[in-house]
Amino acid sequence: MPHHGNEEEHQSEPVSFRDNRKIDPETGKVRGQQNDAGDPAPETPVTGAAGSSSVPDPDALDGEVLDAESSAAQDKADGDALAQAEAILNEAGADGGSNPAVDVVAELRDDLLRLQAEYVNYRRRVERDRDVARDQAVIGVLNSLMPVLDDIDAARQHGDLAEGPFAAIAGKLENVLKAYELNRIDETGVAFDPNIHEALMQQPSAEVTTDSVNQILRAGYRKGERVLRAAQVIVAVPE
Repeated sequence: MPHHGNEEEHQSEPVSFRDNRKIDPETGKVRGQQNDAGDPAPETPVTGAAGSSSVPDPDALDGEVLDAESSAAQDKADGDALAQAEAILNEAGADGGSNPAVDVVAELRDDLLRLQAEYVNYRRRVERDRDVARDQAVIGVLNSLMPVLDDIDAARQHGDLAEGPFAAIAGKLENVLKAYELNRIDETGVAFDPNIHEALMQQPSAEVTTDSVNQILRAGYRKGERVLRAAQVIVAVPE
């Protein structure tokens, strides 16, 4: 039957069509649109779609409005509290201290004055300790130089430092040590003082009425009022 054969051939042919719609129904993008660089245009959400950035979220807008109103209300409350505190302090000052706020201010002021006094005492104590440490360091150096000074004194007594470069060097050293308040204890004919003299021998003498220093065997040294080493002396005693 020819009619049925044509109908079968017509049904076996594939059916195809071309979608000419400008917007892709699956992705929602505009077909064929390109950007300036020639690349396909980025996805453009359909206006009004859920989660679209082009349509503001009413809930988010309401939240921002509420946050702004809450912040303004908090600022107003803080300003009112500050004004109220200032008013209380002013009123307390006018009442002559009858308001409890004056007691709080007075207590804080006393605490501040006490802390200031403690800081002043602490600073003085630190400065005093620093001065003591510096003096101790100087005294340590002076004590280590005393044997050298003894050798210089012995050389001078023997005439080895009468003149020449070594005599000048010895004089410079002694002058430098004087700048640190180092003084010799080497006076004779003065009253014997056990605080600065160490008696090694006693000699009766009719020329003295009290114990006196007759001869210096080894000079002593002191820094200011502090005795670093007592002088070793021979004491003349009355007969």
